[in-house]
Amino acid sequence: MELQGSITINGKKFDKGDFIPWYKVYPFFLLHMGMFGGSGFLMAYMGDGPPLAFLYLHGGFACLVYLIFYVTIFGVDRVRWMFINAALGLFGIYAQIDWILSLFGKQASDFSAWVHFIPFFYYVLYTFLLHQMIIDVFHARNDTARRRVIDALYIGGSVLVYGAVWLAQH
Repeated sequence: MELQGSITINGKKFDKGDFIPWYKVYPFFLLHMGMFGGSGFLMAYMGDGPPLAFLYLHGGFACLVYLIFYVTIFGVDRVRWMFINAALGLFGIYAQIDWILSLFGKQASDFSAWVHFIPFFYYVLYTFLLHQMIIDVFHARNDTARRRVIDALYIGGSVLVYGAVWLAQH
């Protein structure tokens, strides 16, 4: 993958335009964001969770740091695509959050919209990372034809999963 900005990984500096293998980026971020996103999810939805201000400080700071890394690694245009995709995918996000909460005997509607912001944002960041990983694992970043197929499969697969989860809940 070609870096869109300079970054240091394990003490080694990589400059904008340098190519680094996908496995130097995705395993770290998938694990790290999974842990932070999971803790943000638990804090947001546990019974007597922390005050909303703490949730926003903890999760908001982490999301800001991830955004900085995303812009550096993927570039502004890809991050812009992430937010466009998020705006279109709120249905899927809500359906999956509701399904996850149902495993704990709760519903998304049990919480105010303000509580959902951080878990939803983590979800957007995580699904964007998964999409970028699929693009790189299948060497589609610079192959337009392959990229179109990967993007179409990703969108179609997401709609199928979101729809199935939503239907299972209703």
